Amino acid sequence: MSDWQFTRFRPYNNHRGRGGRGGGYNNNNNNKRPRIMGPKGAELSRYRDQQYKGSKYEQEQKLLKSTTLYVGNLSFYTTEEQVHEVFRQAGDIKRIIMGLDRLKKTPCGFCFVEYFDRVDAETAIRFLNGAKLDDRQIRTDWDWGFEDGRQYGRGKGGGQIRDDYRQDFDDGRGGYGHHIQESLLESANAHAMQLPPSMDMDRK
Repeated sequence: MSDWQFTRFRPYNNHRGRGGRGGGYNNNNNNKRPRIMGPKGAELSRYRDQQYKGSKYEQEQKLLKSTTLYVGNLSFYTTEEQVHEVFRQAGDIKRIIMGLDRLKKTPCGFCFVEYFDRVDAETAIRFLNGAKLDDRQIRTDWDWGFEDGRQYGRGKGGGQIRDDYRQDFDDGRGGYGHHIQESLLESANAHAMQLPPSMDMDRK
């Protein structure tokens, strides 16, 4: 399934289903769609949230029961509708929370996808990790559960920490990493200060 290509999507109508405002989707039988069927038991990765307020054991217990996925390496331009169109193939989605730059309040390349059922989340982990969305290979991992505030980036620049230190130019994630952008801006300002003032010969 890793060679799946997801590049164009049909907009959905932001249905108000079981998930409530801003996150529920219609689950009637008239809205049929292809559905991925997969085995249970998607294993936990080694990643653990270092800002989780509790013990490692408590976090792992939540991960083992969670229906929430973390989705990373998204383009800043990927929309909630596009994410929904891909992940709905694994099962009924309760809500999607798009990650935001903490300072700009604009998308910053990650989201949380919460399912109603664990088995559907397991299917998504198994079959959608590594799929392509907007020509980018996305990453999916278990998350212990969304809480308000976790939608914001934790990096110094307001986005994700990985984008603070990224060395390469990534057009889908705002260009260069935050630290390089700061260095380029400082160099440009220093260069501008060294230039002689412009002379306007038309002024008296």
